[in-house]
Amino acid sequence: MSISLRTRLPSLRYAASALTLLLAGCVSGPDHVPPQMPLPAKFGEGNNKSNGDVATAEWWTAYRDKQLDGLVAHGFGENLDVLQALESINSASANVTIAGAGGLPSLTVDASHTLSGEKGRLRTTAGTTNTTGGDASLSWLLDIFGQYRRSKESAIASLGAAYATADNAKLTFLKDLVESYIDVRYYQERIALSQASLKSRQQTYDLTQLQLKAGAASRLDVVQAEGLVQSTKSEIPGLQQSFAESAHHIATLLGMPASSLMDELQKSAAQPVFRGDIRAGIPADLIRNRPDIRKAERELAAAVADIGAAEAQLYPSISLSGSISPSWVKSPGAKGASLTSWSFGPSLNLPIFGGGTLRANVEIEKSDARTQYLAWKAAVLNGVEEVENALTAVRRDTQTLEPLRRQVETAQESLALSTTSYKDGASSLLDVLDAQRSVSDAEASLAATVQQVAKDYVDLYVAIGAGYLTREQAASKPIAKSG
Repeated sequence: MSISLRTRLPSLRYAASALTLLLAGCVSGPDHVPPQMPLPAKFGEGNNKSNGDVATAEWWTAYRDKQLDGLVAHGFGENLDVLQALESINSASANVTIAGAGGLPSLTVDASHTLSGEKGRLRTTAGTTNTTGGDASLSWLLDIFGQYRRSKESAIASLGAAYATADNAKLTFLKDLVESYIDVRYYQERIALSQASLKSRQQTYDLTQLQLKAGAASRLDVVQAEGLVQSTKSEIPGLQQSFAESAHHIATLLGMPASSLMDELQKSAAQPVFRGDIRAGIPADLIRNRPDIRKAERELAAAVADIGAAEAQLYPSISLSGSISPSWVKSPGAKGASLTSWSFGPSLNLPIFGGGTLRANVEIEKSDARTQYLAWKAAVLNGVEEVENALTAVRRDTQTLEPLRRQVETAQESLALSTTSYKDGASSLLDVLDAQRSVSDAEASLAATVQQVAKDYVDLYVAIGAGYLTREQAASKPIAKSG
């Protein structure tokens, strides 16, 4: 009989190994498959050339503004919204550990030492009793149907979403900072134009007063000239306020007190002009490059894994538990003695009646996964729309620059001619005032269009998901994968 037992042992070991492998592969719920959707081969005003990975593309350097470059470099490490988003990665990483811990054995060890005795006339023993004891408890819930494996998959996917959220915060910061800097330089330009216009209108007003004294102008001419001077003066405080607000906002974006950068930004500089290429890529690039789309895909992966975790709760669960409790007791006048108690055994938990709660939880998770898929599709389509709009804006707004520059030139020439004609008495003051208004309006329109074109490029490169990582960050960034 012993020979028969020896021949059976290997086969039993093989059967146990096969059973272990079978249980290890028994994971409830669907596996996540990266979502897909049909996209056009190119953008409406783009080309068929893919961008590749643009996360480290320093597109703002095409403005050729060293101060802007310095602000961006400083801000990535100081912006409070970015730092908060980065901190959430630590929390998501800890959740991965917590999610995986449920499927691992748990061991708890306790130890104690007690002195006991009696005092008083009614005592029955003398001296003290020493009792030393310990307890070790082991428990292990066998993850037969993959509840904890799916929970860990969900946590890993959520960690990936946290990384994408941090990347999106950097991209949002980048857009806000560069556009605020463009605004600062725009308001500086408008202030300079208004001050130059004020000087010209003041000269016209002074000239009109002289002509009034000489009898060559009327009181109406003087009043009209003075009105234009006062109108120009009233514009400047509002422009100065807008400049200050934009400068204060830049300081806030950099995590600094609101007035910290005022002295530096008040140094006059030209309006930023983008001198780079238009690199829109193709719609398929957005799925890889835009952080908000990657975040939506990772949230979908987490939702799919949660389906498996919910389905696993429909099935029986088996847990192994055991304990060992050694103790040693030494009483007065007696030798010390020891006692060890132990226990070990499996337990089965079989869900039978729950009012449909467990199955309802599965349906909730399935609905959530479908919702996340729709959210992913919406993110993709929104990204395509933003790129299409930015491309249209760049091309259309750029086309207006040259006509506006020519309009400024013709308005300035008209002002010079009308001023000379007025001094010679060949034309009225109204012609001069109209020419001054035309120059002021044309210069303001040109400055606003330069500002808008500069922002159009910001919108384009943010829409394609470019520039939120430095090369050092890209090289050291971990990749959170599902499964």
